[in-house]
Amino acid sequence: MPPRAVTAGRLTSGTRAAGALGPTPTTAGSEASATSSRHCLKPSIDGFPSRYYTVGVANAPIPRQSLASAVADKLRDKIILGELQEGEQLRQDMIAAEFQVSRIPVREAFRELLAEGLIDINPNRGAVVSVLAPAEIEELFQIRAVLECEMLRASIPHLAEADLAAAAAIQQRFRLELVSSDGVSAWGRLNSQFHAALYAGAPLPQFKAILRTVNNNGERYTRLQLFLTRGRERAIEEHQRLLELSRQRLIEPACALLDQHVRHAGRSLRELLEARRGAR
Repeated sequence: MPPRAVTAGRLTSGTRAAGALGPTPTTAGSEASATSSRHCLKPSIDGFPSRYYTVGVANAPIPRQSLASAVADKLRDKIILGELQEGEQLRQDMIAAEFQVSRIPVREAFRELLAEGLIDINPNRGAVVSVLAPAEIEELFQIRAVLECEMLRASIPHLAEADLAAAAAIQQRFRLELVSSDGVSAWGRLNSQFHAALYAGAPLPQFKAILRTVNNNGERYTRLQLFLTRGRERAIEEHQRLLELSRQRLIEPACALLDQHVRHAGRSLRELLEARRGAR
């Protein structure tokens, strides 16, 4: 597959051009701060506070950052959104030309994405978008189940009405997008936002940081699972039950449902990908 042009627009050190793709970098300190003052944050993503997301989004707040981080953010979001396909080559010269930067920040961005597992370095082709085996994809969902159950267990006792209202609003948006084929690119993001709203009460910044990395690797496959299986109807139903159990503060039933919800998604996606790749 020939290298694909990446969104044009010069990147400058310190800030990004408006409209640039990329999530706000998350650190343990910033997560802790967001947790302690979470009801003072302004809505910034899809009309909801920025704490209600755990993957990259196109209209995230623009942070001050280095050129390498800006390049990494753009490439990360294109991988997550499926604009750069698994196995696709990432050429330094083309990316540098499109972003009007030197190759140095591009190489540094590649190192960041390599550490996150989003790209591989091939001796013959250079940087390519990573291709995960079906078993590896299912393992990502298994990791999610472990992390998210602990986060939900810690969150439910501290969930505010504002968090529950946000989760309900995201669930409604998710329901509307799932019935529209034009909403595919939003599915993974809204799914992640719904889950993050239910975890807003958890004082676990390290868990949240780790979950962001896991979700960055798995979100592109979440959309595939929802699109190619009957996972949409099941996701809507189980999200609603999760919301109700969380509102009633029924911690263990909610965690049991969440574990089943996430693991089933990973298992069904593994079976789907094995069938599709085996048919090629």
